This record gives sequence, structure tokens and C-alpha cells, in this order.
Amino acid sequence: MSIQKITQKIVERSKVSRKIYLNRVHEALAQPKVEALSCSNIAHTVASCPHNEKNAFSDGNVKNIAIVSAYNDMLSAHAPYYRYPEKIKNILSKNSMIAQVAGGVPAMCDGVTQGQDGMDLSLFSRDVIAQATAISLSHNVFDGAVMLGICDKIVPGLFMGLMSFGHLPAIFLPAGPMVSGISNDEKARIRQEYAKGSIGTNELLKAEMSSYSAQGTCTFYGTANTNQMLLEVMGLHVPGSSFVPALSKQRDEMDKKGLESLVKNVNEIKPIGLMIDEKSFVNAIVMLLATGGSTNHTLHLIAMARSCGIIINWQDFDELSKLTPLLAKIYPNGSADINDFHRAGGTRFVITELIRHNLLHVDVQTVMGKGLNAYTCKDESLNIAILQNKENAFSSQGGLTLMEGNLGKAVIKTSSLKTKERKFTLKAKVFSSQEHVKESYKKGELNRDFIAVLPFQGASATGMPELHSLSPILGLLQDQGHNVVLITDGRMSGASGKFPAIIHTSPEAQKGGLLGIVKENDVIEVDIDNGKMSLHVKQDEILKRTKQIKKKPIIGSGRELFGFFRENVNSSEHGASQFSLPGEEKC
Repeated sequence: MSIQKITQKIVERSKVSRKIYLNRVHEALAQPKVEALSCSNIAHTVASCPHNEKNAFSDGNVKNIAIVSAYNDMLSAHAPYYRYPEKIKNILSKNSMIAQVAGGVPAMCDGVTQGQDGMDLSLFSRDVIAQATAISLSHNVFDGAVMLGICDKIVPGLFMGLMSFGHLPAIFLPAGPMVSGISNDEKARIRQEYAKGSIGTNELLKAEMSSYSAQGTCTFYGTANTNQMLLEVMGLHVPGSSFVPALSKQRDEMDKKGLESLVKNVNEIKPIGLMIDEKSFVNAIVMLLATGGSTNHTLHLIAMARSCGIIINWQDFDELSKLTPLLAKIYPNGSADINDFHRAGGTRFVITELIRHNLLHVDVQTVMGKGLNAYTCKDESLNIAILQNKENAFSSQGGLTLMEGNLGKAVIKTSSLKTKERKFTLKAKVFSSQEHVKESYKKGELNRDFIAVLPFQGASATGMPELHSLSPILGLLQDQGHNVVLITDGRMSGASGKFPAIIHTSPEAQKGGLLGIVKENDVIEVDIDNGKMSLHVKQDEILKRTKQIKKKPIIGSGRELFGFFRENVNSSEHGASQFSLPGEEKC
């Protein structure tokens, strides 16, 4: 199987829904904007604008750019956006355009909610952001859009909402990473020391605050930084801009360059919905695999693609993984952080190397309008411990595997595993929650080989929280010589992967998946290299247990407001989203 053949499969699979989507974009392009507004509509639109902008807008002599912002100053990654509207307006005014903050979208921090009840709202926040983006752009007075967002669910949500307005030219402006604190390896070590009880809360808090210490994106290679990597290879960023440090002069220069490209695309009417296509998403998956990015994107990229009529699935990820070498070692796949990666050559080096071996589609549209060659460089890796060429790749494959068996389908990230074992036949230990795992550990019940089964963590059960607080405990047990595997229908953090974690299991337990009928000491076989997982329980016993399955109730912490989401969310294989493909929407 080649990149081209996989892409063609996606094109054929998406033919109907993609055509419907493209027809919508063309219909929107044909509709008048300012000309369709009443005098009252216009007056409301420009009421807060300076007099000269009012006149220009009324006369139809100026382009109006929407700013959709995920700014809040609790998220370090988004705090730099505080002054961005002012910056954007100043730059665009010099190009005879005006800009308005069309709306703000919610932006929660997974780092704050890890292990807390609020994490149950994290995945659903992506679809809320998509809806909020659509509301922001619904005024039909805009000729283009600037999207301001960085972190985990925010970028996918902004993208999904934007694609409902695919007739608009648009660009994403990243704000850049924070300065590096203590090393990620040291942070992980201290967390495990705390899990062992060797150090106290004061020592742990000091280490955490030394790691997360400034404005900008967290420096490990989790979902937030994976978002930026993928936006760049999809041509939605200025080349090389993803990891330019926050609040730097170079950051200002990149932002200016990005806005100048938007001005050009607005004037030439280059819609975002026609720019992004099946090749764009194949490039994104390959970049994800080549850099060992976040497993959360086995959900997000699927949902993002569906928002513009493109159908990708886990089989595509699995097939592309077999073709894609692992070219980067960034924590948790290595010791380096994202600043080290950027200094070593960063996104441009990886893109260049992948193109050199025909592993990316070059003939794609980008905000630069020059295809993907505009995103390459002539440099070699400046640190071969972080970035390698294909001939010396850290692995011949991308490190993401589709797992299948009678428990369903799931995915596992193998690029950062710290064990050479790939095949396990172990007894199950079944848990009801992350807290249950922690309590069992404290009681000394986990000092053995086992497969941790954690069902009822899927989107229709709890909202599919990340289970990152399990990492210190299960990682520590692995370091002590135990074989430990996790199987769950929940998610792991984008910064996880040290121990084998089979995640996103579909169908989830809440919808009748067999993960919900596993009992203590059942034997489960896991073969990572061959993508197999099997529950060794006789079929008549499985049928008997299925009739006794109990659904997990949802209570408290605002989660009752999302009952509709839990009832209507689609499967993990379809992106765990509320939204249908174009042409399949419910009235």
C-alpha cells in the first residue's frame, strides 16, 4: 500500500459527502454579503467602529475580517493572545482592511482538570467550541477569518466550526511555546517518587511549578503541540511558525507574515473549504506518525475531516503508520522538549525529509499558495538525538497500531513504550475509576503482572476523560519489573505512552462493548505487533454476562448539562462527535 493508494481510498469513500460539502461552499460563495444586509444590519455591525471604518464598510470599499479567539489568561498557551486583536487590527488597517472580534470560544485546560470531575467535559468542549465558532461567524459580514487557539480540544473545535464557513479565506495564528523549565524526564521522575510516597506535596508542587512557569504552550509534545505540528503541515500556518517562542520579536514577525498572506487570500478569494482536501488530511496523519504525536488525534482528525465531508478511519492510520518512519524524539517519546525540537530543525526538517521520500503530498493548497514546498528547508538536523533522516530513523514505522479482537477495536501508541515486550497473556484486574486504581496501589494489590481494565470511560458514559493520572502508578509498576497493560474505552493524555495503553476501545462499554463484561482474573491476550486483543471467555458465558451489564450513572460537576451530548455522541471510530457528515444531518 502506498500513500497515493491510501489517499485514493479516502477519496472514493468520501465521494458523496465531500461533493455535498463542496456544493455548500460554492453556494455560499455565490451569495451576496454586505449587499444582502439591511441598513439596520449595517448600523449594528459598525456601531462600535471608528467613523472612517463605518464609511468604508457602508460603501463596500473595505474587507472585514473576523477574529475568533480562545483567549483566557488561565491557559498559559492562550495568555499571549491578550493583545492579539489590537495587533491584528493594526496590521490589517495598513492593508485597507478592518477586523472585528467576532466571538470568543471556551478554552479549558486539561492540565488543571486531569483527574478531576471537570475532565469529563473536556472532549465535549471540542464540539461546544465548534458551535461557538459557528455562532461567531454567523453574522455574514465577514470576508475572512483569523483563528486564535492552541490547545487540546480548541484547535479541532475551531477548525470544525470554521469549515461550516468554508467559503471564507482563513488562517490560524499560533502564539508559541513557553520557555523550558525543568526537564520532562525529571518531572516524570518526581511524579513517580510522589506516587511511591518518597517525597511530599511541597516537593511535587515545586517541580510542577518549575515545569509550567510562563506564558506559552506547555513544552512537552502533547496534544496542544501536536495541534500546531498538524496545522503547519496542513498549510494553515506560516511555514516554520508553530514553535517560535511566545512573546518574542520573531513571533511578531511571523504573525505579520501570516496576516499578509491572509490579506492576499482574501483579495484573491481563496476559500479555506476548497484549500483543505483529502491530501491535506493524509499529510496530517503522516506528520502525526512521523513525530510520535498525540493519540487524541485518532479522534480529532477524524472529526475534523468529517466536518468538511472527508471520511478517514483507524485503518488509514494503521496503514499509514506501516509506511511512515519515526523521525523525531520529543518527550514523551524522548527527553527533548518542543523548544529543543524547534532548535534542531523542527517542522520544516520533518516535512522536508518526508517529501524527500515521497511520504507527503506536495501538490496541496496552503495559506502561502505555493504548495508544501514552501514549508521545507535546506538544513540538516542540528541534533540527531532529536531529529533523524529516514535512513537513520528511530523506528521504521510510525508507532501507532490498530488493535482488533472480540473486545472491539482500539488504538495503541507504541513510539514511546519503555518495554520491549509486545505480547502478553495476563489476568485482568478490573477497575471502576482512576481513584480505584490509586486505592488498589496504596493497598499493595498491584505488585504483580496484570492487565488493567477500565471500562465505562467512553464518550457516552462519562464524556471520555483522559486518564493521565494513572501514568505515574502504572509507569512505576513497569519500572519495578511488572508487565502492566491498560485497556480502556477512555483516553490517555497526549503526553502518555510509557506503558502499553490500549485506548478508545469501540464499541464502548456503555453501548454494549465487551469491555464492560470483563471480570476479575479473566485471561486477556494482547499481541501488539499483530494488532490483536482477545478476551478468553467462552461465548455462552459472554452472552450470559452481557444480559447482566450495568450502565454507569453520571452525576455532578456540571456534567448534568451534557446529558444530550452523552446520549447523541457517535463512536470513537467516528471521532466521538455530535456532528453528522454533510448530507446526514438531523433536522
